[in-house]
Amino acid sequence: MKKNQFRFWILVSIVAVSGFSQGMLLPLIAVIFESNGVSSFLNGVNATGLYIGILLASPFMEQPLRKYGYKPLIITGGLLVLISLALFPFWQTFWFWFLLRLLIGIGDHALNFGAQTWITAFSPEDKRGRNIAVYGLFFGIGFAIGPLMVPLVNINESLPFMLASGLSIIGWLFLFTLRNELPEQDIELSSFKNTFKRFAQTWKYAWIAFLPPFAYGFLETSLNGNFPVYALRIGIEVHNVSALLFAFAIGAIAFQLPLGMLSDKLGRKKILVAVLLLGFICFSAAGIVEQSFYGLFVCLFLVGMFVGSMFSLGITYMTDLTPKELLPTGNLLCGVFFSFGSLIGPSIGGLFIQFVPNVSFFYLISALFLVIFIIILKNVKKT
Repeated sequence: MKKNQFRFWILVSIVAVSGFSQGMLLPLIAVIFESNGVSSFLNGVNATGLYIGILLASPFMEQPLRKYGYKPLIITGGLLVLISLALFPFWQTFWFWFLLRLLIGIGDHALNFGAQTWITAFSPEDKRGRNIAVYGLFFGIGFAIGPLMVPLVNINESLPFMLASGLSIIGWLFLFTLRNELPEQDIELSSFKNTFKRFAQTWKYAWIAFLPPFAYGFLETSLNGNFPVYALRIGIEVHNVSALLFAFAIGAIAFQLPLGMLSDKLGRKKILVAVLLLGFICFSAAGIVEQSFYGLFVCLFLVGMFVGSMFSLGITYMTDLTPKELLPTGNLLCGVFFSFGSLIGPSIGGLFIQFVPNVSFFYLISALFLVIFIIILKNVKKT
């Protein structure tokens, strides 16, 4: 029991560092590029590098996990992330930073997929929902602190990157204290030829559970990658941008665990439908009050409260719907759909800001939430 607890806290701690680096990079690079005159569309395209890396690596993640175990995969991913973070200050060009983001995407995916699957594997059924909620909570804490590093560019542009790489090294070293384990082996599942067959089987069982991670990926990257650009263009100061992003993250942190526990009692489907509707309402309200810092602060805090746990809720819902032998594949697909949403979020958001300047950026996100809400509501009785 103590071994499981120690392992659990090490894993969620390294996930918090991963969240910190992601939360910092999106608004930080957006602000740097905006200051250098890079268009909002290209700014968004650069942000997609991380998620392209995740998608490219996804079909190849399950095989090394089953062959070498959880620990080597997580350590390799962590090393790739910290090296990439340390290289940012050396050459500030669009495509070099795009390449570094792609490598961070591959490393982060290896780290998070390994940690997430390991936690779901050793967690008892009666604590699985709570543990996944804590996993999401720690990622959210790191993601919340990350944007607060943006004002450090006024001191030195390299300082935030150096700080993130330093924290990554500390977390990475703690991984060596863990004892490696292998997932349950199966002859059919060990064949790479069956990878896409497993994808299809898992999709059949749990496709509806992949929509919340998709929506949250779109929200997270467009909010952290596009909103700083939009905010600067409508006259919001840089330090206020960080505060507004922090409001969203704090709301998500505060209600991550309560919503997870509530979903255990009331059911995942009901909670997902409710938070999607409330997210639509709050983002619509944000579009109305966007000229008011305090009004926007309250709206984004409420949005974080309601929809900040969609990714962890989606994982837990997928676990409810998916047979145990397909659980690693289900975890992988949750990451894939989150990454797909994250991939298209900054590009669509950048195009929206550039070509629809008279319509609030928040209406784009509220429209997405409304569509996902309708889809899940129509299928809530079928799943």
